[in-house]
Amino acid sequence: MTEARSMEQQLELLLRGVVDCVLRDELVAKLQRSQQTGVPLRVKAGFDPTAPDLHLGHTVLIQKMKHFQELGHDIYFLIGDFTGMIGDPTGKSETRKALTVEQVAENAESYKAQVFKILDPQRTRVVFNSSWLSKLSSTEMIQLASQLTVARMLERDDFRKRFEGGRPISIHEFLYPLIQGYDSVALQADVELGGTDQLFNLLMGRDLQRSRGQEPQVVLTTPLLEGLDGVNKMSKSLGNYIGISESADDIYGKTLSLSDELMFRYFTLLSDLDSQSITGLEGQVARGEIHPMAVKKQLARELTARFHGPAAATAAEENFARVFSRGGLPDEIAEHRHPAGGEVVLANLLVEANLVSSTSEGRRMLSQGAVTVDGAKVTEVQARLVAEGEILVKVGKRRFCRVLFS
Repeated sequence: MTEARSMEQQLELLLRGVVDCVLRDELVAKLQRSQQTGVPLRVKAGFDPTAPDLHLGHTVLIQKMKHFQELGHDIYFLIGDFTGMIGDPTGKSETRKALTVEQVAENAESYKAQVFKILDPQRTRVVFNSSWLSKLSSTEMIQLASQLTVARMLERDDFRKRFEGGRPISIHEFLYPLIQGYDSVALQADVELGGTDQLFNLLMGRDLQRSRGQEPQVVLTTPLLEGLDGVNKMSKSLGNYIGISESADDIYGKTLSLSDELMFRYFTLLSDLDSQSITGLEGQVARGEIHPMAVKKQLARELTARFHGPAAATAAEENFARVFSRGGLPDEIAEHRHPAGGEVVLANLLVEANLVSSTSEGRRMLSQGAVTVDGAKVTEVQARLVAEGEILVKVGKRRFCRVLFS
């Protein structure tokens, strides 16, 4: 084991920010046995490669994996290339479109590249569940399906609502929790991690392990992280996200836009700072001994450095001070060339210049008054520009691009 910590210290780290722990006594027993034998726990977390662009909300779970890794346990980062071709029905009001083999493979590679910004690649075992699920015979699949009744499956809130609402549920969707549970059997997992919306599936792993004579895994769930608006869960579609592949300037600047209350939730779920230090910072802010912005800058530096390195975090902080505290422009502004002549739809140009991810986001930013052209705010969602000369386009507070029409 790499960390010599007391049981109390281990539990404080592992249960920090956790919503469900099934069961705590079992976790303690497993940790004690691991200490006594020197055999690390097998800790599993599964990801269906359906959305390869991760944001901070996704990293809450990965941060918990890192906690186990810090204590010397074996991390199994399971990429559900087999289950990804079924489509996770969790929280869906209709059957989810399955991915092709090619899409799964491409997304899986993107996932691996991103998660290793947090996890140690030398101490993380990346596994694909097709390596055992594709070998199951039809007889074994039928035997697996016999482990669960339809009544039990309809206990799932999303399935029950679809059933009561007369919306179709495909048989293969019923297989999803069973297959996810079988992953735990195949890996002989000691612990499985997942979001709170995955609790049903995670408990299925315990049931299947028990039925096959294995010691059931401990289940830990992490909460869904609120986005920048402080209300809805972080989501790219809602525009309230911080993407881990965004620029250092964007990660730093967006973090500073957090409310003072939400800032400490981000500290708890995302920071490497220990709980005592976080509590200390909260106390200092509450007593007026330190300004909330100073604490927020500390969080912004840490998160930016995690994904871009310390030097980039320092540069982002200096750039933010120059641009927003002193009203200047960034030292480096991206350039985009567009053919001259005629007109161009501004929402489309924002996509071309990588200022937004889609035309719908571009129109939303326009309607919100978040777009300026040469310092003038543009709010018309169908706005067109004459394609000549040179313009400076700004989206939000941090995204700049100089567009050259030539």
